[in-house]
Amino acid sequence: MEQLADMFGIGHIMNKYPAQISGGEKQRAAVARSMINRPLIILADEPTGNLDSKSGRAVIEAFAEAKKQMGKTIFMVTHDSFAASFCDRFILLKDGTIYRQLEKNKTRSMFQDKLLEAIKEMNM
Repeated sequence: MEQLADMFGIGHIMNKYPAQISGGEKQRAAVARSMINRPLIILADEPTGNLDSKSGRAVIEAFAEAKKQMGKTIFMVTHDSFAASFCDRFILLKDGTIYRQLEKNKTRSMFQDKLLEAIKEMNM
């Protein structure tokens, strides 16, 4: 458990009550908690939806670290192009059907540009 807390940068809150920690720390604690039983896949529904940009980035970086260090598969639903840019593969849905699929083959920044372009194209 301490390894997960350190990985997600929340070791310092281990003995605190929920009212004593930030929203980002609560979200990172939830992600760490989801990994305690070592699942093969982690399902994340809008993991950054209620967070400020700094906390959202911390959560997404925690997912990336879990993928890298623990070999986890993260299945994330998001409307946040920044969060989506950390993914290896992106499936864009329109009216309940697959509109387009993209796979990252270059930098995160270039992938985010492709995502935004696809979203813009879909809304035309």
